[in-house]
Amino acid sequence: MAQVKDFLWKPGLSVEELVENMGNIGFQSVELKKAADVIVKMKKNNSDIFLTFTSNMVSSGLRGFFAQVIRLGLCNVIVTTAGAIEEDIMKATGEKFLIGKFDSDDVELHERGVNRIGNLLLKNESYMNFETWIYSALDKFYAKKKKWSVSSLLREIGLMIDDKDSILYQAAKNNIPIFCPAITDGAIGFHLYLFQQKHKDFEIDVVNDFGNILLSTSFDAKKAVIALGGGISKHHAILCTLLNGGAEYAVYMTTAHKTSGSMSGATTSEAKSWGKIKDDSDVATVIGDVTVMFPLVMIKALEELNREGFLKNATS
Repeated sequence: MAQVKDFLWKPGLSVEELVENMGNIGFQSVELKKAADVIVKMKKNNSDIFLTFTSNMVSSGLRGFFAQVIRLGLCNVIVTTAGAIEEDIMKATGEKFLIGKFDSDDVELHERGVNRIGNLLLKNESYMNFETWIYSALDKFYAKKKKWSVSSLLREIGLMIDDKDSILYQAAKNNIPIFCPAITDGAIGFHLYLFQQKHKDFEIDVVNDFGNILLSTSFDAKKAVIALGGGISKHHAILCTLLNGGAEYAVYMTTAHKTSGSMSGATTSEAKSWGKIKDDSDVATVIGDVTVMFPLVMIKALEELNREGFLKNATS
């Protein structure tokens, strides 16, 4: 059994050393270090890794880090939400997100045409520019064919984007499928609906994508999940691992609590009751803000994997 050790600062302390030392502090620090270890095991054991995240994380500066994680080969399948898709496109086309305050005057913001996401701000104008961009893109897609699965549509969008910090761009470039089962739950869904009213034979097939995600990985390969936040993106991935025999590795990060009975608060232990995670799996559940926890965990894992030659494109 490991012992508690006092944490001490030293000049030049690296992120890798910081997280390693946190493994002996106790409480959530232990889970933080364990999460990094589980991610290393996923990659070293050639697992098919499902990376899931919610749209607010793409609103934040994690968006470029997700794109980098994709480029470095740390995931095989992505599951996310409609907001993440549209905000990745917005940033790729030059829209700016600003840092405000959690306790802003929201009535005043509304009058100014500004939307608040926590302490982040986004102008209505950005949604207007997105509307112009997506309609132009949909015209091109419609000319190619009339029926699309969501994942094939998102790949096509990624091929149109020229931004190395874009999730869609890196996923398309590296042949990583992106699944968005709730594509209508956002501005992009509204515009898809309006486009369909003008083109009745235009169809986005969400059901077809359920088969696509089930077949996106080999049944015999080990399965792993990195679930950042909860909701539909997290559940869609672990449902797939259930139908593929359960995940061998899982890292959950969330601010939700298990007592809510929600998917966001559901722990890796709860997932075992459903068979979504195997009984003998390596798991970690980190309770905390993903914008803080994920960079610490992933940098620790990336340093070890890079040192041992398990990363692709590490120097590009």
